[in-house]
Amino acid sequence: MSLNTFGHLFRVTTWGESHGPALGATVDGCPPGVAVSEEALQHWLDLRKPGTSKYTTQRREPDQVRILSGTYEGQTTGTPIQLMIENTDQRSKDYGDIAEKFRPGHADITYWQKYGIRDPRGGGRSSARETAARVAAGGIARAALATLVPTLEIHGYMTQMGPHGIIGDRDMTQIDQNPFWVPSAKTAETWATYLDDLRKSGNSVGAIIEVTARHAPAGLGAPVYAKLDTDLAAAMMSINAVKGVEIGEGMAAAMLTGEENADEIFLGNDGKPVYSSNHAGGILGGISTGQDIVVRFAVKPTSSILKPRQTITRSGQPAEIITKGRHDPCVGIRAVPVGEAMMACVLLDHILLHRAQVGGEVGTTRGQIG
Repeated sequence: MSLNTFGHLFRVTTWGESHGPALGATVDGCPPGVAVSEEALQHWLDLRKPGTSKYTTQRREPDQVRILSGTYEGQTTGTPIQLMIENTDQRSKDYGDIAEKFRPGHADITYWQKYGIRDPRGGGRSSARETAARVAAGGIARAALATLVPTLEIHGYMTQMGPHGIIGDRDMTQIDQNPFWVPSAKTAETWATYLDDLRKSGNSVGAIIEVTARHAPAGLGAPVYAKLDTDLAAAMMSINAVKGVEIGEGMAAAMLTGEENADEIFLGNDGKPVYSSNHAGGILGGISTGQDIVVRFAVKPTSSILKPRQTITRSGQPAEIITKGRHDPCVGIRAVPVGEAMMACVLLDHILLHRAQVGGEVGTTRGQIG
């Protein structure tokens, strides 16, 4: 059992290694007739690719995606879609000195313990480079969502870098105006100074990313083992370096009273429910309410740093290690488009599940209010 696949009806299988000839994804279950092209997918990959600023790894990969199957004359055919991204800027020699050593914070030691073999070149499958395939698959999901739910919007942004949160009010127009995906120009300036110092010292830091889906239809998800938030949490947690996931208020809900946490319900002028707040993050009982779906995930500091760390070798001998090469001082920066892609894949999967179970158009109200 390989377990390189996620999704129920919209299924994505990723393949390839960080320093192999290529990586990619096989996407199965996409509805036919969806307009898709390599150029459209490239837009999303360009947002994730390395080397876009001094705050990301300087590995220079064009991340050029190719569609090898599953489309005809610019539309999906309903058959499996094969996506491939060639690796063109590997520097495997950077990892020659550590082939016998386990890097602290990396999956080197657990891969060895499980399989008895590992690919030391950039981490192989455990490398964050694997996420390029997810972003390509997410582009397919976005195209299908644009057809099925045209009003749906998915936005990701960073809300914290290390100890530094957002300064002042959020201004969503600023997300595309800085290299940190942060909705605040003043915060971006503070983060730039902070990360510059860390980067120059050979250190790294973690981050928190928030992904919001606006205008998602009500009724997505199902009790008890197909909850929408269950699949969203699993999808985000599967991203390399993620150590925690929250839906809505998340961990902070434990500090609220029932009176504070309950999102009061009213009937709107259009006959649809209106909520006083959104502590639930747009999901109740595993089913979407029609409010914004809000997911946050925490990314640990990049484990590859230029600070000497103590470790052991494969033979069990103590050793000191410094991980050379090109690495992100804050991997959370490039995790934003990955989180968006996973949100898109899960939402499309649940829209298809919803249609299969109850039929009809997505977002139509079955349980009438009033």
